[in-house]
Amino acid sequence: MEPANLFTVLRRYWRLLAGCTVAALLVGFLLTPAGDAVDTAKWQCKVAITPVAGAADTVRADQVLSYAQGSAVSTAAAQKLGATDVAALAARRTVTAASTQMLLFTTTGPNQQGAADLAAALAEATINGYAQESKKSADESIKRLQAEAKDQQDQLDQLQKDASKASAADQAKLAPQLSAATASLTKTLGAISDLRSHSQTDAIQQWGSIDCKEASGNPLTAPSRGLRLSLAVVLGLGLGVVAALMLSRMDTRLRGRNGAEEAFNLPVIGEIPLVARRLRRLREPLVVARPSDPAAEAYRSLRSTLLLTGPDALAAQVGEGTLDPAERVSRRLAHPAPVILVMSGRSGDGRTTTVANLAAALAETGRQVLVLDCDFRHPQAHVHLGAAEGPGMAELLSGEQLADPGDLISRTNVDGVALIPGGNTSTAYPAALVLRAGEVLRRVQRHADVVLVDSSPLLHANDAYDLVRHADAVLVTVMAGNVKPEEADRVAELLARTGVPVAGVALLGTDRPVGLRRKRGKARTPAAPAPRVPGAAAPGAPRPAPGAEERRSTPSWARRPAPDAPPETPAETTLRLRQGEDL
Repeated sequence: MEPANLFTVLRRYWRLLAGCTVAALLVGFLLTPAGDAVDTAKWQCKVAITPVAGAADTVRADQVLSYAQGSAVSTAAAQKLGATDVAALAARRTVTAASTQMLLFTTTGPNQQGAADLAAALAEATINGYAQESKKSADESIKRLQAEAKDQQDQLDQLQKDASKASAADQAKLAPQLSAATASLTKTLGAISDLRSHSQTDAIQQWGSIDCKEASGNPLTAPSRGLRLSLAVVLGLGLGVVAALMLSRMDTRLRGRNGAEEAFNLPVIGEIPLVARRLRRLREPLVVARPSDPAAEAYRSLRSTLLLTGPDALAAQVGEGTLDPAERVSRRLAHPAPVILVMSGRSGDGRTTTVANLAAALAETGRQVLVLDCDFRHPQAHVHLGAAEGPGMAELLSGEQLADPGDLISRTNVDGVALIPGGNTSTAYPAALVLRAGEVLRRVQRHADVVLVDSSPLLHANDAYDLVRHADAVLVTVMAGNVKPEEADRVAELLARTGVPVAGVALLGTDRPVGLRRKRGKARTPAAPAPRVPGAAAPGAPRPAPGAEERRSTPSWARRPAPDAPPETPAETTLRLRQGEDL
């Protein structure tokens, strides 16, 4: 993707980018403690604990490890350091068995002194605590052995008393018992002596000095709250960019010139840039309200293209400001005003906006333009042209006021542009109103040089399809990002069946053209429109004789040198219209 196209995608999904950034910032703010946090893992200290000399046989490493991991050691260390949060202090230390005869304490802290003090306090609490536990256990064992020694002494005294009263033969029998009792008592007294000796000294000791070093820095644990929030913003923005690119890949709606031409199989004869929201609220055409705006210039370019590529009658009709009313009427009777139908596939494609601005642009050339609001489901032409709402096309087509359409023509805020509004569309079914459209159009052609017709969306209502056969040319409008390729293909298929010349597509709401256009050797040749359906007479022209077929003049972009082969049939032309670039 080119950088310019990437920026276009990001601008299109700016709300998504902003939402992801704000969400990441909010999460980072909630997860960051109030005030600047302290990095408790900046320094790391280690201290080893081993049995004292001569106590390796009596000290069990698993018992020392279990005691060191208990809460008693953490509580004693917290008391020595004057700390109140025992849980936080315990979280800063780990105890592991480096070997069967060595325990290793690892502590962390915001500075070297803090980490070293914690390591020393834990080592001292472990040594003292284990010594107290060992002395307590030894005292209990001494008491038990003393009781056994007393019993053994009593037994030995009794044996000695019996031996002194016995005969020589009995004394020989009692001698082994005396020896066994004396040995048992001696062993018990020795055990008591050993326990007293061990209980008076420490069983474990600190091995070596405390080893401290500075831990490697980590931006995620940095004490600066601003840095953490900055990282959250970068992360949220990155996620937003990835999401925007994924949505852009999955979005198949038409947004550019090449995509619209391929989907509609028609040339894009006008690209209208996106108009600011405040300008879209104006109650007059942009061509009049902001003549120098880029969108206004784009509508003038669309007007020029229509004059060059549209029906011959459109290019021939010149302003009649120098003619008197009688000559003007006579000329319009001889040369009826061309009827340009502006239509779209869906609502929201800028159809009425295009009609208003195109009418103002044509009026700048001196032509008298009459706008017919035939969007009976949502008439809005009077709003865009600043005209009053009243009786109009609904009354004409229903037969209520068919004598003189000129009585229903309303003046607008644009010089040279008149309007017949939609009228009261609530009393009649819209599809039934267009049945008399041909007769009404023939009557209104004498009141202007150009007739622009605003219609309903082709894919939502049948009104526009019934009006197509009464038009001299059709202009299709599409709003960038509003139509899918399959919808555009359906519009092209319906238009191909009518045989009415299609001037092209007006693409609204586009970004500035970026990137390379289609390669010259692969440019699509537009297909010629199908011939007119037999029996459909042009507005203002006499009906052809029975059995005769009438062909409308095709736009200049569709004209080709006449081949020797016979004319194409409607079915063949429709097939070519849908083939696109394969032609």
